[in-house]
Amino acid sequence: MRPWAPSLRSPDRCEGGRCDDLGVPDSSLRSAVTNPLIRAAFGADPGVSPLPESDVPVERWMRAVAWGARGYYSRSRAELDALTRGGVAEPAVVSLAWSTQASLLRQLGWHAVSSGFDGRALAVVGTGPGASDGVLAVEARCDAMTGLAADALGCGRLALGRRLLDRCAEHLDVHAHGELWRQHVRRHWVSAELFLADGDFTAARRHAEAAAEISEAAGSVRHHVKSDLLRSASMTGESDSGPAARLAADVLDRCDRYGLIPLKWAAAMLLSGVTSDSRAEAVSEECEALIRARGGRFRI
Repeated sequence: MRPWAPSLRSPDRCEGGRCDDLGVPDSSLRSAVTNPLIRAAFGADPGVSPLPESDVPVERWMRAVAWGARGYYSRSRAELDALTRGGVAEPAVVSLAWSTQASLLRQLGWHAVSSGFDGRALAVVGTGPGASDGVLAVEARCDAMTGLAADALGCGRLALGRRLLDRCAEHLDVHAHGELWRQHVRRHWVSAELFLADGDFTAARRHAEAAAEISEAAGSVRHHVKSDLLRSASMTGESDSGPAARLAADVLDRCDRYGLIPLKWAAAMLLSGVTSDSRAEAVSEECEALIRARGGRFRI
């Protein structure tokens, strides 16, 4: 396997200046607002506070992602609603906003409902590829397909989930190695979850480790934490539960450090299941209460 080296520039996919693979100006052109939002949503500082205000649509989307990662569901939805209803954002950003709405719902168990939001996300950008697609449109299309695959998994439709991931892979495969790192990570996440649902822990671990490698190279703390959470889940198929428990505990500590409450809740649930530790169960209950207080509503 080639070492993963994220590509940070796609100048052929950006009009009016150089761009990185988020479709926003590269580091020499970014505003003082863009950089901290990238670090919060996709980089090394997911706990950055306060989050800068912005009226730029793609930056509002990044604010929503960062709020959601910390479990501030109401704040995240407010940003996303402004993008999907305001009529000011380009189609790719609207699509990303719908996909993010779906992700928030899926985290709380609303997979059937979230599939409708992911369907809207895909409808906005189309199944493509389009001749004039920018990098954000490709990202949005892949996010929608991966989201639909995760929705299908949550509804017990594993075969459909695999087909959707295969379609996503077709779009990713035409891009240079190292581009669209976030989309590759998300595809590996859902692939791991599909294999876990099938009881294939070895294949699940392979995808979780690939996601961990890519996210670490990209410098995204949150994506690496979630990848390690899936690595821990894939280790639960071993006769010795110690490695899975230790990694889950480490993930829990990192989530606590950065304020990643939804992932902290998931890590506590996993640790409680692996160890029957009442302390982990108490942490999961605390996280549930905090998520509800911040606007999240669990399906179950």
